Amino acid sequence: MPNRLAQATSPYLLQHADNPVDWWPWEQGAFEEARRRDVPVFLSVGYSACHWCHVMAHESFEDQATADYLNEHFVNVKVDREERPDVDAVYMEAVQAATGQGGWPMSVFMTPDGEPFYFGTYFPPEPRHGMPSFRQLLQGVHQAWVERRDEVTDVAGKIARDLAERELSYGDDRVPGEQELAQALLGLTREYDPQRGGFGGAPKFPPSMVIEFLLRHHARTGAEGALQMAADTCERMARGGIYDQLGGGFARYSVDRDWVVPHFEKMLYDNALLCRVYAHLWRATGSELARRVALETADFMVRELRTPEGGFASALDADSDDGTGRHVEGAYYVWTPAQLREVLGEDDAELAARYFGVTEEGTFEEGASVLQLPQRDEVFDAERIDGIRERLLAARASRPAPGRDDKVVAAWNGLAIAALAETGAYFGRPDLTEAAVAAGDLLVRLHFDEKARIARTSKDGHVGANAGVLEDYADVAEGFLALASVTGDGAWLKFAGLLVDHILERFTDEASGALYDTASDAERLIRRPQDPTDNAAPSGWTAAAGALLSYAAHTGSERHRTAAERALGVVKALGPRVPRFIGWGLAVAEAALDGPREVAVVGPALDDPATTALHRTALLGTAPGAVIAVGTPESDEFPLLADRPLVGGEPAAYVCRNFTCDAPTTDPDRLRTALGG
Repeated sequence: MPNRLAQATSPYLLQHADNPVDWWPWEQGAFEEARRRDVPVFLSVGYSACHWCHVMAHESFEDQATADYLNEHFVNVKVDREERPDVDAVYMEAVQAATGQGGWPMSVFMTPDGEPFYFGTYFPPEPRHGMPSFRQLLQGVHQAWVERRDEVTDVAGKIARDLAERELSYGDDRVPGEQELAQALLGLTREYDPQRGGFGGAPKFPPSMVIEFLLRHHARTGAEGALQMAADTCERMARGGIYDQLGGGFARYSVDRDWVVPHFEKMLYDNALLCRVYAHLWRATGSELARRVALETADFMVRELRTPEGGFASALDADSDDGTGRHVEGAYYVWTPAQLREVLGEDDAELAARYFGVTEEGTFEEGASVLQLPQRDEVFDAERIDGIRERLLAARASRPAPGRDDKVVAAWNGLAIAALAETGAYFGRPDLTEAAVAAGDLLVRLHFDEKARIARTSKDGHVGANAGVLEDYADVAEGFLALASVTGDGAWLKFAGLLVDHILERFTDEASGALYDTASDAERLIRRPQDPTDNAAPSGWTAAAGALLSYAAHTGSERHRTAAERALGVVKALGPRVPRFIGWGLAVAEAALDGPREVAVVGPALDDPATTALHRTALLGTAPGAVIAVGTPESDEFPLLADRPLVGGEPAAYVCRNFTCDAPTTDPDRLRTALGG
């Protein structure tokens, strides 16, 4: 019999709807039931593309005896961390504080008041590697609850108090200056891996937000070392196994330092951020590789993640059926020499093996290889390689595909909107810009309520019950601001304004300017989460700083500019110390230091060729965080267009920064020079 998850909109929760465990979703009724029965709450947090979440589900949550014990002695709550990042953040902070590490699946035991007292991540079905079995753990927790209740509740109360009292050391409310940004660059240089690209050791994550900072820093200062680190890292990733050499798009991370073997799940946020970064690298350098990867990644998102409603799904699983009924990580993506021969024949298989680095011993498991583009000087016949790639892609399409998490997360769709809008504009692909517009329309139509409060998720056209968090408001505003610049439709600027006003009114501490991840009117947890560091995606805090800064540049609003600068105080504090973990914050700081520049392009019509040429030149400028408005002199859609006439009857561009404006120009070359293009 299905449990209470059968009506969920989360694919992760639906994966557990037929477990014998009597799961509850996160709701007050679960805690009331725990109080009524006088038992602890077992909280299990994961997400649909998480490999070890699937393993623990199969080993323990699908096991009848384990489920019976859980049902008898606990109230069991299952949470999708992608739907409830606030719940995940609060209890992950407790797990990390108690154990020094965290991860998913996250397993937390707590009192009926939500106060945690015991934590962990994955637990095996049998004792192994010094870990107790999950059943042993459950028995130990139950015994402690029954026999040592005072001790348990004391521990829980202390942990909850410690969490509540943690104050963020937030720095000051001044924008980072030249000194802090130079220190951040020096810190990155020290952690840079010159042999392989990227930062630090294994596992290696794609540093998309740090690369955005490096590109902006180079644009503002001319620092060649910053551009070199960005370009080399992008090339190594694009040649590695972390990049899907057949279908485009990036996996979550590489398990090794050389980008060879990925953790195979593909997340929307990674691909949105990386698509935009490669497009910006092309804009800065003209790199053909950057152009190819930006377009292939955009096409991957539209082809494999777009939902029938026009939004973008969250992820593709790492695991898939290997053809024998076993779910195996990477099965969809890896190749043996024999499989190449089967599809291509002897001669082309030998060429493909050389080109993609497929070996007899394999680079992955069981003699299989992850496709790469190994560094070598050999020249290949491009037409023949394209034919090989097409045949392999067609053969791969007949394999059982990885599962897809179909829920639409507002924040990640905001990132995808920004990437697709810009990539479409740069490369003359209006279909990509149209896909961005369709996703924006879906968010406004389905995720907004009448006060423009945003819902975190939807699935199959049905909006989820969970309120948006700071990153949802900030990333969607970022996407809408990019759409406004690319399309010339001022409605997107207005929608962005509604979202950034919510940030000011519901997420900002008036006294300090600090930002919270949840709104002032959101559900109260044991702590109001607040994390300024950028991890897999920009933190809500730094994304909000960026959206506020851009909106202020568009509108001249001093209130929004001041809020952005106060939010950047945390970057002044953290940038020189931990630059790898505040990359988006550093990128926003670059924009603030550069102005950012405000560009108004006026012409008799949006489709006028001379207007289009100036608009395209403005979009291709590398000045950090520049904002662009395009329209007719009579337009009232963008404040930047006010009192901007044509020049001698010709379309013109006006460039301003820090309350000072250049003379208007009708010449794209002069505009290019003014914007560092």
